[in-house]
Formats: sequence, structure tokens, C-alpha cells
Amino acid sequence: MSTIQLKGEDVRQAVKWISEILKTEPGRSPARLIEEASMRFNLSPKDEQSLRKFYEEEFI
Repeated sequence: MSTIQLKGEDVRQAVKWISEILKTEPGRSPARLIEEASMRFNLSPKDEQSLRKFYEEEFI
């Protein structure tokens, strides 16, 4: 299994935010949370794609 290293403070903040929500609300859709995080943290399309790949590996 490969490890994805996410770069940038905004991306790290987004991962932290998504992870906290998933802990308290495990039924939430990671895909929807990634969309919300992208807007909330003003992520680039590349950063959003990195988040998707990161969470795909975690939930597969």
C-alpha cells in the first residue's frame, strides 16, 4: 500500500476538518465533505484530487 503525502497547510487543515467530522458523524459522505472542504479552504483542483485519492485509499 502506498502512502500519499499531502502538501500545503490548507490541505492539512482540510484533512483535519474532514477527519473530525467523520469521527463525530461517521455516516457522512467523505466525497461530499471533500467538496465542502475544497470550498471552505479554497483548495485548488489538484489539491481536491489529492484529498479524493487520500480518502479513497482510506475507505477501500
